[in-house]
Amino acid sequence: MTGLLPREMTEPAPGAVHVPDWLTLDRQRELVSACREWARGPIPIASPVLPSGHTMSLRMVCLGWHWKPYRYVRSAVEGGPEAAPFPEWLKELAREATAAAYGSPGTPDYSPDAALINFYDENAKLGMHQDKDERSDAPVVSLSLGDSCVFRFGNPESRNRPYSDIELRSGDLFVFGGPSRFSYHGVTKVMPGTADPRLGLETGRLNITIRETGLEGT
Repeated sequence: MTGLLPREMTEPAPGAVHVPDWLTLDRQRELVSACREWARGPIPIASPVLPSGHTMSLRMVCLGWHWKPYRYVRSAVEGGPEAAPFPEWLKELAREATAAAYGSPGTPDYSPDAALINFYDENAKLGMHQDKDERSDAPVVSLSLGDSCVFRFGNPESRNRPYSDIELRSGDLFVFGGPSRFSYHGVTKVMPGTADPRLGLETGRLNITIRETGLEGT
């Protein structure tokens, strides 16, 4: 839901950039529709189970590579179906995102090959963690759809302070690379009822995170 005043682009940490309202409503609607298709599979959306046995409160579906804590694989189970392909148009959107965050041409050699799509209901959270299962240190592109959330972005050293709490709304872009590529981050709260009804997502938050795994050819 947009406010009366425009929100400014900010850089909460070196290499981490928040671009509010980057996606138009039409583009958001297209992405919501795409997420619904991806959620059906070939590896359907589900809550990941960590090696500890803890089941994450969010639900996830993957493109290009399947994320199985804490590694990327082609199939969720041996002999099972592979993750849906990572589409070329999403790669181009991610390149546009780095250009918007860092200034044209952004990261010219950026070649993402995977996306994790997370669905948060009003009770879901994501603890502070690093995205470090990739062999590439290319930026991570994050797109928000649906209900707003409180996104906590920290530092590369620990889960503790310093960190910033940032409200991410539907249509917002967040990119983190460079010195902040391996910073701890998480979602502390989802704010139900904050999405634009025209979006077509009745409740919850979708987050598309796009990555370059560095695993192509393996």
